[in-house]
Amino acid sequence: MAVEATTDCLSALTEARVSSLKLASTTLPFLDRQNSVVIAEALSLDRTISTMDCSASQRAATSALINCLESNRNGNQLLVASEHRRTKAGSRAEMLWGDAAAAVAIGDDDVIAQCLGVATHAVDFIDHYRGDGADFDYDWEERWIRDEGFMKIVPTVVESVLDDAGVAAADIKHFILPTDQARTPAALAKRLGINAEAIVDNQIASVGVAGAAQPLLLLAKALESATAGDTILLLGFGQGCDAILLRATDKLAQCKPRLGLSSALLRRWEETNYNKFLSFNNLVERDIGKRGEADKQTYLSGYNRRKDLLTSFLGGKCRECGTVQIPREKYCVNPECNALDSQDVYSFASQQGTVLTWTADRLTFDWSPPAYFGMVEFDGGGKLMMDFTEVEEGSIDSGSRVSVHFRIRQFDPQRGFRKYFWKAIVED
Repeated sequence: MAVEATTDCLSALTEARVSSLKLASTTLPFLDRQNSVVIAEALSLDRTISTMDCSASQRAATSALINCLESNRNGNQLLVASEHRRTKAGSRAEMLWGDAAAAVAIGDDDVIAQCLGVATHAVDFIDHYRGDGADFDYDWEERWIRDEGFMKIVPTVVESVLDDAGVAAADIKHFILPTDQARTPAALAKRLGINAEAIVDNQIASVGVAGAAQPLLLLAKALESATAGDTILLLGFGQGCDAILLRATDKLAQCKPRLGLSSALLRRWEETNYNKFLSFNNLVERDIGKRGEADKQTYLSGYNRRKDLLTSFLGGKCRECGTVQIPREKYCVNPECNALDSQDVYSFASQQGTVLTWTADRLTFDWSPPAYFGMVEFDGGGKLMMDFTEVEEGSIDSGSRVSVHFRIRQFDPQRGFRKYFWKAIVED
């Protein structure tokens, strides 16, 4: 999700130079492997950039955003927040939470929202927690969280940032308070003197509350409807509160991502099978069959040799004859050329292609059977056998147009490793 969100963010930039990448999440897949580096390599970013993982709080994204705003780095800084929290079956959290990722770019030139001020209040208020090794969050009573947490901590921070910026509460056009408590944003807005019309909906019905990703998700939502001059108050709550005050500029109308939140929701594929939901989230033990029991160990030395293909999805283009191929090898695959060491790096990550052949395999184990795979021919040249994902039955055929996306290829539960690769998705 983080790679998808960051790719969409980069589509809106005219200057692609990136100086840093931060990833915010409380559900990072690796505890001792920098997750932000995986994203950087998937996006083929320069290896001289600064990378950082930010975690351990629901305000991880807003704290990271403040850090970006207060730094003096040249070039664009990328911040992406991504969250996939597990919940107990039948719990309140299962009804209200969701999985999502959102990304923003921070820079000095042609900004769509200018920072007017920031404020932070750090306090160890424990509304919920997830201990080391725990699968699920443990939270306390909602009313107590509202009365002792939101209603006492948030006003202090908001009043501070508004006073410093010289902005009246009534002038706030977009008020963002990430929470799964439906009535709390309205109660706080009333207490602070913010108009009720300014409250940005938490998208519980369409997305669910996405933990550390929720502030950036709602910021993206607010920017879709904002006009030049609108003030946006973005809050992050968790062991204190962050407040970021922004003002939309006249560049907003000209700088739009390829998809954005609204378009992403329109493209969503709803899964109504609750048993699949439980299976996908490992809330039930599923029979994977004998074929699924094969050892899935990743040989890290071999992976390191091929990570330009596996993570960055890079192939090669022959300098002698112009033939494009994937994977990149020492010899050109053109039989009339076969030049040695003639391959320049060629990215397939943004390439579209056409399905030449395909099959739906119900014998191979797949978390969402059947397993679809086949041969894809890319528009710029090159062919590769690929997995297809997010396939609705009957939607794929030879000649179908596809794009490629960074996805989980396999889980290795024995060693706690997950393999990423690129899969093809049929375009509408």
